[in-house]
Amino acid sequence: MPVTTDIVATYKGPGAVVQRHLARGESEPRALVFLMSACAVTFIAQWPKLARQAHLEQVELNPLLGASLMAWLFLAPLFLYAIAFVAHLIARALGGQGTSFGSRLALFWAFLAASPLMLLEGLVGGFIGPGPSMQLVGLLWLIAFGLFWLLGMRAAHRKSAT
Repeated sequence: MPVTTDIVATYKGPGAVVQRHLARGESEPRALVFLMSACAVTFIAQWPKLARQAHLEQVELNPLLGASLMAWLFLAPLFLYAIAFVAHLIARALGGQGTSFGSRLALFWAFLAASPLMLLEGLVGGFIGPGPSMQLVGLLWLIAFGLFWLLGMRAAHRKSAT
């Protein structure tokens, strides 16, 4: 299935999409592509906000973009791998039966599936600016990401997921 179709399906049933990806077998390159794609989309989502910031503060845009690139494409993946490992340890301590790969896949997929809301948040931040609208879209992203991750972890750590 195309990634875009899976993203739409995630909004209907996140656990089923993670189960389908796990059924395809463990593939670290596939999980890494999910992670790097989500980080790239998040980096792109920052552009309107950074352009607004550069204009309002009368600073050069390129250093802001460079810092965002470094943060999202080089540092964030390392932190997300660490978070996935800690989440796996917690899931195992709570009786989960899944693998570390399943935990990584659940987190990385949740991040990618929620990325359209991150794009919307970036547009709102760039065109409207900070305020209730941006906070609302940010909250919607946080709720979607949290639900996708939680339901994906549950699917990845079921007894049948081993």
